Amino acid sequence: MRTRTTTAAITAALLLAALSGCSSYSVEDCQRAITDKSTADSRPTECEDLSQKDYDDALLDWAVKNSLKKMDKKDQDTLDYFDDGSINDSIDGG
Repeated sequence: MRTRTTTAAITAALLLAALSGCSSYSVEDCQRAITDKSTADSRPTECEDLSQKDYDDALLDWAVKNSLKKMDKKDQDTLDYFDDGSINDSIDGG
């Protein structure tokens, strides 16, 4: 009985150690980590486990949002109006 308990405890400890060493970043973590230095070939650590499609989508989303932020207010409002018929910051996720 003591041997079985010890074996189970050691197995559980090894499993816990193995799982804690694995990274488990989400798409949201990746999106927050992307910067102007991120490229298709140079991913942030938080994005390394994502599929190529998910990373490409996150990178494109970042590029569009940052492009919109650099536009002047009149151009943002024009795009916003054509997005849904009103000026309500819908184009930047607001």
